Amino acid sequence: MRPDRFDLSDQLTISRVLTGLWQVADIEKDGDTIDPEEGADDLEDYVRAGFDTFDMADHYGSAEIIAGHLLARDHKARAFTKWCPPPGPMTSKSVRAGIQERLDRLQTHQIDLLQFHWWSFEHPAWLDALHEIARLREEGLIKEIGVTNFDAAHLNLALSDGIPLLTNQVSFSLIDRRAAGPLSDLCTARGAKLLAYGTLGGGFLSERWLNQPEPAVITDWSKMKYKRFIDVTGGWAPFQGILRAADQIARKHAVSIPNVATRWVLEHPAVAGVIVGARLGEHAHHADNARLFTFALDEEDNAQLDEAFGATAPVPGDCGDEYRKPPFLTASGDLSHHLDTVPSAYRSEDGKVLSGSKWEDIAGYCRARSEGNRILVSGTTATHGADRMVAPDDAGAQTTYILDKVLAALAPLGAKAESVIRTRVYITDEADVEAVSRAHGRVFGEIKPANTLVVVAGLIGGYKVEIEAEARLPD
Repeated sequence: MRPDRFDLSDQLTISRVLTGLWQVADIEKDGDTIDPEEGADDLEDYVRAGFDTFDMADHYGSAEIIAGHLLARDHKARAFTKWCPPPGPMTSKSVRAGIQERLDRLQTHQIDLLQFHWWSFEHPAWLDALHEIARLREEGLIKEIGVTNFDAAHLNLALSDGIPLLTNQVSFSLIDRRAAGPLSDLCTARGAKLLAYGTLGGGFLSERWLNQPEPAVITDWSKMKYKRFIDVTGGWAPFQGILRAADQIARKHAVSIPNVATRWVLEHPAVAGVIVGARLGEHAHHADNARLFTFALDEEDNAQLDEAFGATAPVPGDCGDEYRKPPFLTASGDLSHHLDTVPSAYRSEDGKVLSGSKWEDIAGYCRARSEGNRILVSGTTATHGADRMVAPDDAGAQTTYILDKVLAALAPLGAKAESVIRTRVYITDEADVEAVSRAHGRVFGEIKPANTLVVVAGLIGGYKVEIEAEARLPD
């Protein structure tokens, strides 16, 4: 049976099961490189089976090069790739160079879906990059734009700032169910779609691990990553409960546990496709993946899975948080050393933080200032660069952007969100109270600083929101 297809846009139709090439990096991690023609032969087998959509990234070993050899054979295969630049200023030149490298490695004149990843939203250059990518799309170098590992708040911010985003690629599985919450609700409201990875939990969601003891040693990157998800949601025993429920459902429908796990994700309305990893030259699962479209989960199946979910804890935070804050649920684990290398968006001198705004010199103030262990952050609006208003029609999105700026201003002075003891929020429309409050709660929900929210007659420049903050460092 041929796999289902999905129209992402008028010009982009995909297989609902995408073949993920992340494991190319794992195969090549010891220095051996897959022969690109032999790798392309393996991909061609997937195309013949109807799985003609491939997902890769700039750091997945030679995956882009292998896909380029396939595209050079004049196939109609779809090649989705990701650009994951290090945080820092994003100029037109640097963005164009990053995209051109993707085009060159793929041996194509147009990328089907360019997906953008950013490590820390406290550095605002991610919006510069996305706006430049949108311009490259208008030039025809990119067919469609997506992002990867964006939480609901920042996906909404990008959309409200006019970025024509089509997709967000996030972790979504029987183990990690975060994407079924606010992110799915946002996608439904805004017309975006999810591409789900990790649907098989690095291979743990399969018969191989049913009723088996917890592994003592794990050597491949994929399993190292998803074992962290299992641990943070309650450990091996509750995970086995999910496996047993999936096994009963699989037997009922005469399919496999991976089929049940993948089908559960596919049936969420916000999901356009699932990404199933491939180890080129080692394993191919064409026939098993095709069985995904021979059955559907019924009410009894979903109730059985819900009961198993009840014995587990949710993965903390929103989608993508595992890359930006503890607990770091990545193959390499703790990423704090990596995030510490992210350059500050602002300049700090003599206890003052300067953003570079022309008004700091005109009015004689700074973005933030420390006095002893006390830090005060000036009233902050959603101003990007010199004078551009971000998301002019969305108060919630403006709040998200403002709080990123506040946290960026605190960082050079040694403070973070947990250091904030008071915020003052000024809005111009009472109808925006809930959206602004939810954006504030996303950052400070567990910290709970003192807070005042005031509706004012107007803000200079026509902004919807302005926020000031006070933080205190330990004595």
